[in-house]
Amino acid sequence: MNNRQFFIRMVFASMLGGIVALGGYQLVKEDQVRVIQAESQPVRFSNYELDSSAMIVPEGLNFVYAAKAVTPGVVHIRSTFEGTSRMGQGTNQFDEYFRQFFGDPQGGSQPQQRQSMGSGSGVIIGQDGYIATNNHVIENATEIEVLLNDNRTYKAEIVGTDPTTDLALLKIEASGLPFVKVGNSDQVQIGEWVLAVGNPFEFRSTVTAGIISAKGRNINILRNRNNLQIESFLQTDAAVNPGNSGGALVNLRGELVGINTAIATPTGTYAGYSFAVPSNLVDKVLADLKEFGVVQRALLGINIRDVNAQLAEDEDLNVLEGVYVINVNPNSGADDAGIENGDVIIAVQGEKVTKTSELQEKVALNRPGDKVKVTLIRNGKEKTVTATLKNTLGTTTTIASSNNMTIQGGTFADLSKDEKETLKIEGGAKLLNVEAGKWREAGIKAGFIVTAVDKRPILSVEDLSRALTRTNDGSGLLIEGMYEGGEKAYYGIGW
Repeated sequence: MNNRQFFIRMVFASMLGGIVALGGYQLVKEDQVRVIQAESQPVRFSNYELDSSAMIVPEGLNFVYAAKAVTPGVVHIRSTFEGTSRMGQGTNQFDEYFRQFFGDPQGGSQPQQRQSMGSGSGVIIGQDGYIATNNHVIENATEIEVLLNDNRTYKAEIVGTDPTTDLALLKIEASGLPFVKVGNSDQVQIGEWVLAVGNPFEFRSTVTAGIISAKGRNINILRNRNNLQIESFLQTDAAVNPGNSGGALVNLRGELVGINTAIATPTGTYAGYSFAVPSNLVDKVLADLKEFGVVQRALLGINIRDVNAQLAEDEDLNVLEGVYVINVNPNSGADDAGIENGDVIIAVQGEKVTKTSELQEKVALNRPGDKVKVTLIRNGKEKTVTATLKNTLGTTTTIASSNNMTIQGGTFADLSKDEKETLKIEGGAKLLNVEAGKWREAGIKAGFIVTAVDKRPILSVEDLSRALTRTNDGSGLLIEGMYEGGEKAYYGIGW
């Protein structure tokens, strides 16, 4: 066999082998296809049956409009705080101890003024220069500067503050300003888109987006000696960081629905949750500060707690949500209306309340003297009563910013900031004038500052009135305080 014949036979064998292999593959392939298609498998994409139109962003979901509308009305706030330190002294906690016993190694250096700065955000709520912010942004500030979005700067004056809601009202001398329209926070829905506008980390006019995660949230961040703090925050996942405090939380119509106040974080920066004072409460508090200089706080006069499954079982309640009345204060609005211990409040003014924070917010939207309908459950039966709300002094009258009040022949007033700094005390109630009555009978003279009643601290006229109204058993009281020169004095007074 020559080489040519050998080559032809090799080509023929290769072609025959390829034909045989291809035919066998086809037979095997047909069998596999028939096996796989024998039974339909119930497996599909997770969004297979979703209507594709539901995935289209609706026309009203437009962050650009709200951002443009709101940004000019949000300002940057710089607060200056003053403290004292001794020249050349370090931070050693034993320095004062050594100075007292071994003399001052610095030659008796005098305390030196030291300034620190803080910053936050604010919301212009009127074209005449009124600005809303958080109380903690400007508390104890000696100077407040407001920087507008157009780079103009103004010195701001404090119109009033309310630590119980962490709100403050400022005023700058300007007109024709862009402002943010106040919306209705009651209409905000969980899952609704919102924008947070402020100045975090000194970044001007920062806008972040998120949704409302919860309403009526109590995070126990505010503290008040008389337990009058109100925490009914809107919770959102819009990014809020240091410097955002006092800034705007707005809906997509550009309406203010909250003042950004706090964040839940293990690091000090945003970690997923932020909280805002709802705009309805903001509107009421700021209106009070503007008109009276202080908040007209309305109270039902009850001690309360949330209803839960354990409480419902222990107290044999027929409801699993609502606000349980632990105690009713004598002569309070609730007492006058016939509310009793053990009642479960489920609505105020026809609006459902499921927890204490919601009840506190609904009541706080009113002023002393207002009448509210309270729906409650008692012994398994529902009933509605009408309660006349009273102020912290137990009356229905409004309180002026000067907070002057006449009690048993003595006219008292709150201490000014300068007086507190001079006397180095947190507060007190100063006796301005003494007429016939218990104070004169006890030998107390004008100028005396009450700082405690039966060891109970007194920081204001409001505190004094509350302490005295709680004492109605005819027993005597120990009055502690000082005169304007710093001389301390103690008096026993029959009450």
